[in-house]
Amino acid sequence: MDILKNVSSAFWSTDVWLPPNITWDDIKPNSENKYTNFQHLIYPLPMALFLLIIRYALERYCFAPIGKSLGIKNTRTKKATPNEILEKAYTSKKIKHKQILALAKQLDWSERQVERWLRLRRTQDKPSTLTKFCENSWRCLYYTYSFIYGLIILWDKLWLWDINYCYYNYPYHPVSDDVWWYYMISMAFYWSLSFSQFFDVKRKDFWQMFIHHIATIILMCFSWIGNLTRIGSLVLLVHDCADIFLEAAKMAKYANYQKLCDCIFVIFTILWIITRIGLFPFWIIYRWKVIFVVVAVRIFQILPWIVLH
Repeated sequence: MDILKNVSSAFWSTDVWLPPNITWDDIKPNSENKYTNFQHLIYPLPMALFLLIIRYALERYCFAPIGKSLGIKNTRTKKATPNEILEKAYTSKKIKHKQILALAKQLDWSERQVERWLRLRRTQDKPSTLTKFCENSWRCLYYTYSFIYGLIILWDKLWLWDINYCYYNYPYHPVSDDVWWYYMISMAFYWSLSFSQFFDVKRKDFWQMFIHHIATIILMCFSWIGNLTRIGSLVLLVHDCADIFLEAAKMAKYANYQKLCDCIFVIFTILWIITRIGLFPFWIIYRWKVIFVVVAVRIFQILPWIVLH
């Protein structure tokens, strides 16, 4: 327990997170100044469940009918015939060529028949085109809402036009109600994606996307605790912009509107380059690189202390 306390106290050291001569008590929320409250980080969890309900309702009663009207079918390719031996081998682990030969001998099948069965079985686990269309429609709707809402609430904020206001008088940055909702709903969305992955049809990049969602949530939590909501809101705005067109391009692809898909994808590529390669590194990170270096140096400074204690 002493080790955990030492690690916790070292990790949350004010020398790492806050400017000199400022303590965590200085930025506690009160009636006069509405600073970030770490206890509010629990709110996105029930909000995520609410978003899941909205998502599945929209997918069933809105996106699916739209997809069907566009000619998108909910059927998959031919299913593999039930076979307990092959099913057990398929669900156990990745099948190598030697195992295929052994299964063919056991079932008195040819090697090609076993490979064909496994190929059909893998295809069964893939979501139908309509399912993918509905998922992308939900994400496109959310990113559109998030970007428009973020742009509206940040339009009159000084730090949108001059990023230097993100650290003027830091960390004494009260959080307005609109920014509070922007953060909470964004975290709830990524929590909902993390939850839904275990109920949706699993994809090849299951764990990669799961780690991506968790990393996003962790970064948002740390920025919330450190009262870095101004820079965090800009990061959210920049990242949501291009994602709208990526999801829209996928929707057009599934609906067999290839030319429309190509046009939207060109727009996505241009926006992605501008926002992710241009604005994010050279406008946001560049202004904060000194702070990142200082934090990194101080973390390395306290590492020996953690080890020794």
